[in-house]
Amino acid sequence: MPDIKKGCIAGVNGNMLTVEFETSVTQNEVAYAILGDLRLKSEVIRVRGQRADLQVFESTDGLKVGDTVEFTDDLLCAELGPGLLKKVYDGLQNPLNRLAEKSGFFLQRGVYLDPLDSETEWDFTPIAKPGDVLFAGDRIGSVPEGIFTHYIMLPFAFLGGWKVISVAPAGKYRIHDTMAKVVNDRGEERTVTMVQKWPVKAPVTCYKEKLLPENTLITQQRIIDTFFPVAQGGTFCTPGPFGAGKTVLQHAISQHAEADVVIIAACGERAGEVVEILREFPHLTDPRTGKSLMDRSVIICNTSSMPVAAREASVYTAVTLAEYYRQMGLNVLLLADSTSRWAHALREMSGRLEEIPGEESFPAYLESRIAGFYERAGLVRLNDGSIGSITIGGSVSPAGGNFEEPVTQATLKVVGAFLGLSRERSSARRFPAIHPLDSWSKYRSIVDESKLQTARETLRRGSEVNQMMKVVGEEGTTTEDFVVYLKSEFLDFVYLQQNTFDEVDGATSRERQVYMFDQVIDVLRTPFKFADKDSARRYFLELRLSFTNLNYAPFRSEKFNELEQQVKAKISERAENA
Repeated sequence: MPDIKKGCIAGVNGNMLTVEFETSVTQNEVAYAILGDLRLKSEVIRVRGQRADLQVFESTDGLKVGDTVEFTDDLLCAELGPGLLKKVYDGLQNPLNRLAEKSGFFLQRGVYLDPLDSETEWDFTPIAKPGDVLFAGDRIGSVPEGIFTHYIMLPFAFLGGWKVISVAPAGKYRIHDTMAKVVNDRGEERTVTMVQKWPVKAPVTCYKEKLLPENTLITQQRIIDTFFPVAQGGTFCTPGPFGAGKTVLQHAISQHAEADVVIIAACGERAGEVVEILREFPHLTDPRTGKSLMDRSVIICNTSSMPVAAREASVYTAVTLAEYYRQMGLNVLLLADSTSRWAHALREMSGRLEEIPGEESFPAYLESRIAGFYERAGLVRLNDGSIGSITIGGSVSPAGGNFEEPVTQATLKVVGAFLGLSRERSSARRFPAIHPLDSWSKYRSIVDESKLQTARETLRRGSEVNQMMKVVGEEGTTTEDFVVYLKSEFLDFVYLQQNTFDEVDGATSRERQVYMFDQVIDVLRTPFKFADKDSARRYFLELRLSFTNLNYAPFRSEKFNELEQQVKAKISERAENA
């Protein structure tokens, strides 16, 4: 057994330790601070001469100068294998349910559990054959995991080509059983099990090529898919103040988005919000199966009351799990809530490291860290020709809803879509509270661009008339301008707003969105004449109610067709009088 590398604590500053050592130490290496019988997990974040700075993922109460630190020579890794789905982990991939069974209501320091159950037997089917030459990420066999086929792959850390010596026959095996033996051209033999480890801060690049995201990720939220679409394999952010509906929107996207696997990273959120996620998420119904959405989800949670270092770990652990499932040819949706709390953790650790601060005391490397995280999204072609993707959506919680603060601005530089939540819209109960004028997307919409321009122009002109009426009053505007304002309000109420809690209106299919948008555009492009503003207001109120009833009727049902005829009659009647 090799000698354990040890160091001695020279300083304690909150969750940061300064450790003196005599051997070699690697950046991002895992170490353990020894406190009696406890071993507190930590990570090397800076090396200077014979001193290293470590961030501890636990409370450092009781540690003092002179205490021992043991280095492991291993980087901070995630354990990857069958059994990840349905799990709730902390930032270090400890299963929280088993942790609670062991520790009770109050989690203890220095307790670390295996992420995967080593006793469960999996029904293995071989794919590779003796003599095959495999590369990292190539498939050795498969096991069923819920509704998916979980592929056992050659570990991502295996460089170059490996010739298969033997593969286990079909049957039931545990995750640590030998599934295959392989050898490289240098004669090195290795065994492959169902489980592998990968450093969380290193992107998985075992694919043939990275593709340009083009296809829209249908979320079934009308304002997103039509006005501010998200591409499959793209990135987006949802900044917004507290109470603007970020969590509800996140649940809706998780439930209805066309993704195979959903990963939620609750990063540094308040404990009450994390509890809300843990309570409500398992009760969300999966439209695919009619069962719980948790069957194809993983939750990584780290509350604001936990040590700051674990916030960063939770984000990287989540994206590593996403890359693992992407390598199986699946489409993964990763939602991080909130990256602002992650940035706050970076600021706190940067302050303790006495680094030169940037804007608002955030570290100078804030932008590069945020960019590095979002760059791990993408659409890729794997070695076998199949396509996998990771779509990353990050919530941002700017103080006071100020989108000019550094975290929001750094995020906007790298994402493909900006879904800005508005305090004004949430206070007016207009949900989803995505601001239709401030938000934007670089991706292609599901509707015709000319029709989309008509809708945007209506919203812009309607907003201008509304601002004018706040100054001069309704009587100070012309009837024509007032009709433009009423059209913009009509578009807002019948299309941009959506009742997440309604079985029909809560999720709008692509086909229905395209169809309904055409009907709305017909109204916007129809010239109307009214004798006065009151008659215009009454007409659009009636029309709005008719369209709202249409939204609540199942698509192409008898009720839908009946309501549609009534709407068309109402429009044609007024249009003929124009």
